[in-house]
Amino acid sequence: MAVTEQALLSAFAGVLDPHTGKDFVSTRALRNLQIAGDDVSFDVEMGYPAQSLHAALRSAFIAAAKSVAGVGNVSVNITTKVASHAVQRGVQLLTGVKNIIAISSGKGGVGKSTTTANLALALAAEGARVGILDADIYGPSQPMMMGVSGKPESHDGKTMEPLENYGVQVMSIGLLVNNDQAMIWRGPMATQALEQMLRQTNWKDLDYLLIDMPPGTGDIQLTLAQKVPMTGAVVVTTPQDIALIDAKKGIQMFEKVGVPILGLVENMAAHVCTNCGHVEHIFGADGGKKMAGEQGIDYLGALPLSLQIRLQADSGKPTVVAEPESEAAQVYKKVARDLAVKVALKAKDFSSKFPTITVSSNT
Repeated sequence: MAVTEQALLSAFAGVLDPHTGKDFVSTRALRNLQIAGDDVSFDVEMGYPAQSLHAALRSAFIAAAKSVAGVGNVSVNITTKVASHAVQRGVQLLTGVKNIIAISSGKGGVGKSTTTANLALALAAEGARVGILDADIYGPSQPMMMGVSGKPESHDGKTMEPLENYGVQVMSIGLLVNNDQAMIWRGPMATQALEQMLRQTNWKDLDYLLIDMPPGTGDIQLTLAQKVPMTGAVVVTTPQDIALIDAKKGIQMFEKVGVPILGLVENMAAHVCTNCGHVEHIFGADGGKKMAGEQGIDYLGALPLSLQIRLQADSGKPTVVAEPESEAAQVYKKVARDLAVKVALKAKDFSSKFPTITVSSNT
């Protein structure tokens, strides 16, 4: 009995994307289906990085194919293609970067920088090309967390090369000044420095650039939200009311300047005693989850208040690379995939598809 394309597509329709819940046939992610006798081959192109899911998906596709009578060998090629997505109107796009995501918090001390570093590493571990711009001029922490040091090189005297570690490109004011030098700058100077770091860094073909935003909703944050071409923003908060009040202000700031909120991460959600395993909600329970529901934004996940996470970040080897199989690392990876899915579902940027029109006068 000959194997038919229709029979195979019907079988493949039962394999669902674990993050979107949709099948790969109706979304046209399954392509180039070839049937040669009893041999079947095809490609699956995912819109977000998910290397850790490839083995399970491949097994599911092979099982689906073999459920069709007459199928022999099955070859599945799973790839990822991250697209550029729409940003605020009238904002100049950034060369070498497909999507910029602001990681923000209304209040300092909620673990925003640690979350940024681990999400960047999680996206890289899933197969994406990722960079971090440390936008906290007054308290840069990414050089320490990402284990990078030394001055960035400049090959042309105009632009800088990002430093790289663990497969992630990094730029920070902390790489340009001495560690003990305080940045006593007013808002306009700090904003100009950030714009220069953003646009004069030779970012190399990034799928995602995560901006570790300074805490709060002041002049620097507002200018960044207005001038940087952002695909979206993630808000990091702890569960207690005092942090949630400020997180809500951050959400409102992004909404006012037309930057969509991709989701909320609840950090330090619970403390697990390393001796007895007792779980204690030191900062309250589910405060971030409740606020996400009230604000109508996605709740991306909760991370524990953990001594190990803090020690690993301080040592320049964050959790995702220090203990990639740990429970905390798996949470970071799931949050990163969910975030990438949210980006993939947004409207695409087609500006690169349009021809450049030049007007010249005939003489």
